[in-house]
Amino acid sequence: MDYIKAFEAIVAQQLARVEKMKQDTEFVNYQALDKIIIGVIGGDGIGPAITAQAHRVLENLLADEVKAGKVEFKVIDGCTIENRAAAGKAIPEDVLAEIKKCNVLLKGPTTTPRKGDKWANVESANVAMRKELDLFANVRPVKVPEQGIDWTFFRENTECLYALGSQGVNINDDLAFDFRVITNPGTERIARLAFEYARANNKKRVTIVTKANVVKTTDGKFLDVCKNVAKEYSEIEVDDWYIDIMTAKLVDEKRRGQFEVLILPNLYGDILTDEAAEFQGGVGTAGSANLGKHYSMFEAIHGSAPRMVEEGRDIYADPSSVIRAGAMLLSHIGYQAQADKLFGALEACTNEKKLVITGRTDGCTGAEYADYIISKI
Repeated sequence: MDYIKAFEAIVAQQLARVEKMKQDTEFVNYQALDKIIIGVIGGDGIGPAITAQAHRVLENLLADEVKAGKVEFKVIDGCTIENRAAAGKAIPEDVLAEIKKCNVLLKGPTTTPRKGDKWANVESANVAMRKELDLFANVRPVKVPEQGIDWTFFRENTECLYALGSQGVNINDDLAFDFRVITNPGTERIARLAFEYARANNKKRVTIVTKANVVKTTDGKFLDVCKNVAKEYSEIEVDDWYIDIMTAKLVDEKRRGQFEVLILPNLYGDILTDEAAEFQGGVGTAGSANLGKHYSMFEAIHGSAPRMVEEGRDIYADPSSVIRAGAMLLSHIGYQAQADKLFGALEACTNEKKLVITGRTDGCTGAEYADYIISKI
């Protein structure tokens, strides 16, 4: 293998991506669309079971809009590990074509094969979708008022180690390389989105999380670009923390209430938001938004839990995560009243506990829990 040519190809690919980002400036205006098409992707494992319940809840909330032709739901099959492995692609071409016919997506978890699995070692469907649709911002809110927690994480979604995770090089049995990419325009747009959110929501502090003292080039660039954007938002306090100590400070009762909006590169954001979700009931209850300028995708943040399917327990899987993602989707496309109703219903069910979902037969099914949520809307 010619390693220099391989690296040159990666550099050329990323330089082309930088130029494309510089030219792409406008966000889609959902209010200007005649019809908003919501794609529903079940995914793998428990994904189809929980996503079906979220779909049902959204259909209930948007019944009038669907009837009026303002909203259309489009179920997209084929994003399963079986289909992806057979095609040898993270997202088969025909599935990607259907995805691109939609404006926003509601997605269940997908399985990413590991080396040695029975499946072809295809790239993560999530990573591929984020790259194909340029979903550069992963936004995850975590709110636990009784603990003084009101965090919103802005994780850069298309760069860092994940962007080139399938393009690493094995030099020989003893040496392997992966590549990490951070760009000025990629960092600037996630930083600007975070600061705009902070300004619009009266947040007083934005925290930048890196390991720039050690990873000097890429994390250094990320930190510098974020701080440069911060100069345009003089009313907002800005601080920066290293990722290792940040993981500790989230569990520090004296400190954690001070954090409001956090900006992170891809890998750190993935790790820290999973930790943060534990305060809100665990990753099984948390949803996230993946935002781009032309498409957006809303999903559960947990995995596909194939063992639950193998044990016949998928009907008992908790749909709260993807239903919460659905509420975020409603807010994003301009249906704030419906979003508020759904967030309120989720909170009411969590607090009341008339029905409890455990993932096993001693709890209710996902369908029963979705009915419970609908009853509170």
